Amino acid sequence: MARSVGHPMTAQSEPAVPAVPADDFTAARAVLAEEREELVSRIASLSRDVDVIIEASQDVSTDDEHDPDGATIAYERAQVAALLDQARSHLADCEVAEERLAAGTYGVCERCGGTIGAARLEARPAARTCISCAAARRG
Repeated sequence: MARSVGHPMTAQSEPAVPAVPADDFTAARAVLAEEREELVSRIASLSRDVDVIIEASQDVSTDDEHDPDGATIAYERAQVAALLDQARSHLADCEVAEERLAAGTYGVCERCGGTIGAARLEARPAARTCISCAAARRG
């Protein structure tokens, strides 16, 4: 059955086939593997940073409002925690992309079933949606 690219899938439509054969995703596999390695390393480093900040905060007054060091440490902890959450989220996205590569669904939009453009996949190898669906979600 035919499907319309850029429109939500209906019960009668079939998932899209990526515009690029699965064998041609060698570069994407390599990029995702490299990103995964970098993210695992970054997560380990940020986790150590959190441990150092927690250790430092034990030597500081718990009254952040009146203690400049306490406020600084609380800010640093929040910043590092946000970076850690972001790295973990991106790692999860990379792992899902690798699973999609293995399943043969890489390059297919999760929302509409259309093809995710090669330029988008090159810029964001872990992309789950086509540009149209990503824009609709943000807009």
